Parts: sequence; structure tokens; C-alpha cells
Amino acid sequence: MAAEWTLVVRLQFDKSDQPNFSMTKGKVFLVGAGPGDPGLVTCRAKELIASADVIVYDYLVHPELLAWCRADCEKIYVGKRPQRHARPQDEIEALLIARAEAGLRVVRLKGGDPFVFGRGGEEARRLAADGIPFEIVPGVTAALAAAACAGIPLTQRNTSSALIFLTGHEDPQTHALATDWRRYGALPDATLAIYMGMGHLRLILSELMAGGLPPATPAAVVQWASLGRQRSVAGSAATLADLADSRQLDAPAVILVGQVVRGHEKVNWFERLPLFGRRILVTRTREQAGDLRRKLELLGAEALELPLVEIRPAADPETTLEIFAELGRYDWLVFTSANGVRHFFDLFLKGFRDLRALGVMRIACVGEATARLVRALHLEVELCPEGGTAEELAEAMITSGSLDHAKVLVITGNLNRDTLVKKLETARAIVDTFQVYENVRTDLAGSSAAEDFRQSGADAVLFASSSAVQAFAAQAGLLQPTAGVKRPLAGSIGPRTSEAMRKAGIRVEFEAKESNIDALVDALVERLNAH
Repeated sequence: MAAEWTLVVRLQFDKSDQPNFSMTKGKVFLVGAGPGDPGLVTCRAKELIASADVIVYDYLVHPELLAWCRADCEKIYVGKRPQRHARPQDEIEALLIARAEAGLRVVRLKGGDPFVFGRGGEEARRLAADGIPFEIVPGVTAALAAAACAGIPLTQRNTSSALIFLTGHEDPQTHALATDWRRYGALPDATLAIYMGMGHLRLILSELMAGGLPPATPAAVVQWASLGRQRSVAGSAATLADLADSRQLDAPAVILVGQVVRGHEKVNWFERLPLFGRRILVTRTREQAGDLRRKLELLGAEALELPLVEIRPAADPETTLEIFAELGRYDWLVFTSANGVRHFFDLFLKGFRDLRALGVMRIACVGEATARLVRALHLEVELCPEGGTAEELAEAMITSGSLDHAKVLVITGNLNRDTLVKKLETARAIVDTFQVYENVRTDLAGSSAAEDFRQSGADAVLFASSSAVQAFAAQAGLLQPTAGVKRPLAGSIGPRTSEAMRKAGIRVEFEAKESNIDALVDALVERLNAH
């Protein structure tokens, strides 16, 4: 009875039960968001993003970084692109000050490093002048990432003993403060890393050569460094502009000039990754897409996230009270999905302060991904068959000889099949089901990701659930690639999903050998490399 009373009280005061992430009030953090790849962001940056009240971010900030924010975090876009500024710089600075003066923890996310051509210095001086507390968190600047991902050392013994960062966004023929390129043309032992110079690439190179740079000096352009859409081209100071035009390279890109560029093909590791240059459509929910997207990006792919299904909590309050009041009487707790684990324990920890309130029940899971979340709570998973299907789990539980009149609680969503429950009941178990979440189709009308897919297509589309297949088929009209656009191969995570694809009229081009994300990625690599 005490446990049940605790549940009632805490559910009533659910809002106040949330942790207070904000440890410091009224402060601005100028944070480097790195060159693009979320894996290249500092630990300190991730910590600050997760605790921010307000995020003020630029055009080149990867969307994944915004997914690290709290649900109640205010996100303000202030991106700047050539000839297109969301807000003038003075307004951005005034915004930072206003939010900080309101007692908020403000993270100013800037692509690359805030103090390398990022106007972070101007913002820091303005904050200091207004007496606003601030902190500066460095990031991996674009030139470092472009060089590393193109296999170009920025310095090298006996070749280049100096590295010079330059900005090329101002026209040297019309702007008084533009870089004097000729003065850098006669530095034979230096590497030039030029930011924001694609609009004046031909003029910059001609001015460098006019200043004494030998026309045969190796030079390269690296666009979208560190991401699956990265493209690069190398030539000489005399040929690079024509090569960049022929490849249609544009901003954002870094231009590298110097002897260090020579022979970069031998070290160009990134562009030799097994999925480099491939564009993959990921249809998982936003909560689940991160792990799959990261695996694809580590193999060089560009992952386009198009969540077709949204997962929402859907537990009935009265049923929740009844289940939790009887919790100690169950012999088995069965999780059929990772979503079930998340939403069950969200409810459980609002009602009980201690995991020991679960009692001595045994735990079984469908799929290793589901089991991994349970183990992360320091709970033992007794049964988790390798195949990752409900049928296999039912057989394993029956084989254990523990089901005769045993009480079993199965955690489900609104679309779960009843195969598992029927098999357990046939084995004389007493089974209760507890629906804790529901799958809701995402409305793709007006979706920027759907429009991106229609206009640019993809090499493959990955389906990891039957519900995603059904949602894809239901909104097929909003997902038809335009004429001439590459149409993707379709891949499935396992037999159930493949069956749903065939029913929807979607050809199954490849299927994971086991029903998990790693096997799906392996099947994708094998199929694309054979295609």
C-alpha cells in the first residue's frame, strides 16, 4: 500500500519532479560546434548544450547537436549564409545579453571554433562591456577537419614550417580591409588555409601567383569536411579554379595551398570509407535514429533522417496504478522493444524511488538493443534470444519450464502483435499486457527532409519496423522523387519488416541476417558495394 500511495502523490506533482539542469544562471557560453561531424564536438560543448536554457545557433551547426537539448530549451536560429543573414550581428549580441539578463543559461553555438573567423571575439567583447558573465569553449576549426579528412597534413617537416589562416570573403579589388593576397604569394615554406574564399577563388589564386606563388604549387578545395557529403579536388594554383568549377564545388569549403597537398591521394582515408558519398534515408523515430545515423556516418555515408513514426507515452493512469500495485507478484517482466523499456521506466521511476521495488521478478527481452537498455539500469536480463523475434523469446521462455501458472507482465505499444502473448498463454502462463506507448504517423506535409528526399533522392532507404513501412506507404505521394533523381534501394531489418514491405508493394532489395541495426548496416554495405 505504501508503494501505491507514493505513486499517486508523485504522479500528481509530476512537473516538479523534473531535475533542475541549470546550475549557473545568467551566463553566456560561446561554444565551438566543430566542423560538422557531431563526433568532433568537445565533451564540454555537449555538457553545456544539454544544460542550456537557450541555444542560439548558426547555419553550419549539425542538427544532431540540437537533439542534445532539453525539451524545454529555447532554440533560436541566427544563421548567416552568403547574401542571406537571419539576423544582423548587433541583434545577435543584443539577444545574448537580453537572455542572460533574464537569468538564463545561454549557449551560443558557432560552427568550427568561435574565435576563428566566427565573430566570437566581437560577441565576447560586447558581453564583457555589458558585464555579462561568459565562458569560451573552443571547437575543431574547419581547416583542421578539412585537412585531416582529405589526408593533407597542414605542416610537414622539410616542406612546411608555417600555417596561416586567411579569410577570403571580401573582394580584394573593392574592399579596403580585404586580404592582401600578393603578400602571401612569396612564402615557399607556408601552408595557406583559406576560409570563405570560394566566391573569389579564381581571383585569390591569380593574386597569389602575381605575388610570387609558383603556378605549379599544389592546391586543393575540400567542401563539407567531415560529413558524408564531403567532396574534394586537388590540382595546382594554376588549375584549381577550373577543377573546382568542373566539380561544381561551392561553399562551405576550405582552400588549402602549399606543398603539403602533394600526394594527398595516398592518405585520403575518409573518401575511401565503404559508404563514402552514399546518401542513406533513415526512417526511424528521432529517439532511435541517432545510433543508426552515427554508424552510417562513421562509414562515410550522408544520413538523411526522415522519421515516419513518432513514439508517444500512452499509459492509462488507472491501469498504471493497478499494475504497479501488483508489481511484486509477477514472475516475469517482458520487454518487446526499446521504446517499451524507456516508457515503462519513465512511469516506474515516478512511482518508486528505488529499482528494488521491482522485486525478484525475472526479465526477458526481444532483441539485443532492448536488452542493452535494461542492462544500463544495472538489471539482469535472463532471456534474450539471438534472433531477436517475439516467437523465439516465447519458445525460450517455454523451454525454461517456468511458465506453468506463472504471472507474466508484457510491456507493449499500440501496434504489438499478440503472437508472444498467445504462445505464453498456451504454455499456461497468466499474462497481463501493459501498453505504455503508441506509434503515431508523422505528417510529412511541409517536411524539409521529405522535400530534400524528393529533390535529391538517395542510394538506399532503411526500414527498421513494420510501422515505418506502413507510414512510408501511406504517404508515398509526398515521397516520390522528382524526374531524373536517384531512386533508392530498400532494405529491411528482418523478416517481419520485409513481410510488411512486400504487402505495401515495396521491393526488398536486402535484409539483415539478424534483426538488429549492426546487421542491417552490414547488409547495406554488402548490397551497395555489389550494386
